[in-house]
Amino acid sequence: MPTPTFLPARPLFNFHSVIHSHGWYQLAPHQWDEERGVLTIVERLTSGRVVSASIRDGDHSGVILEAQARLGKRDSQELAATVSWMFALDLDLGEFYALADAEPRLAHCRPKAMGRYLRSSTVWEDVVKVMMTTNIQWGGTKRLVASLVSHFGEPLAADGARRAFPQPAAVARSRESTLRKLGLGYRSPYLLQLARGVVAGKFDLDRLKEAGRPTDEVRRDLLALPGIGPYAAATLLGILGRFDYIGVDSEAVRLVSKWFYEGAPVGEKEVNAVFARWGKYKSLAYWFWDYEGKQQTPMEAYEARSGD
Repeated sequence: MPTPTFLPARPLFNFHSVIHSHGWYQLAPHQWDEERGVLTIVERLTSGRVVSASIRDGDHSGVILEAQARLGKRDSQELAATVSWMFALDLDLGEFYALADAEPRLAHCRPKAMGRYLRSSTVWEDVVKVMMTTNIQWGGTKRLVASLVSHFGEPLAADGARRAFPQPAAVARSRESTLRKLGLGYRSPYLLQLARGVVAGKFDLDRLKEAGRPTDEVRRDLLALPGIGPYAAATLLGILGRFDYIGVDSEAVRLVSKWFYEGAPVGEKEVNAVFARWGKYKSLAYWFWDYEGKQQTPMEAYEARSGD
């Protein structure tokens, strides 16, 4: 059997907090085992090989990665780098924690090491998944992503029922009518344009990961992508480790109205005004704010409210 690999994280780190930072662990092709605390992923490597791996907690100091088949050195290194990116293992949140310590509704962030978002293995996958969250309930997002993986994803050799997230080329070869039959609706032409633009080199999604670029420049590039508006761009910035913008959707409006405006109608302006003092950490303050006073992760709080 392959030997498990320990991947260290920059302190502070909490595996549970990253997993439950938002809903990505519930989306195909991931499989989450809550009882065992294991995330299973299916990835297509640049070698063309489709592999499965499990990821579990590494005693609050990193993660333990175990491929479910023997891999060569290059494939092993790529998989380790992918998982390090997914868990934002090198992210330094010390400055945010120093600010959060003084706010009772954020004081839980340091002891629970909250602040990292679980990422997909590629920016392409994150962009597509965020696109699937717009104007739809969470159950619909899960259904759409599962349909894309089932229809376009490359199968795992050992288990053809399990597939990796689709490559841009696979989607680019499709038709808008096919995407609409999968239930994507108005997103269909946008996803097709995005996939074809990535394949043609029009959109360089990996450049969005470059840490040295100004956030507003990265945001402009995101807004230039088909189907990506201000909410989706802000959400993707947070996933990329940039927290200057809040993704204002109906849930953000509901929370801010209830907890800061006594139920009065609010909009994007009011949401941003509430968290303006957090500057470049605005979206972290909004997302990890302890609205209910229960010190829950965002997904724990969501599931408690919705029963999802």
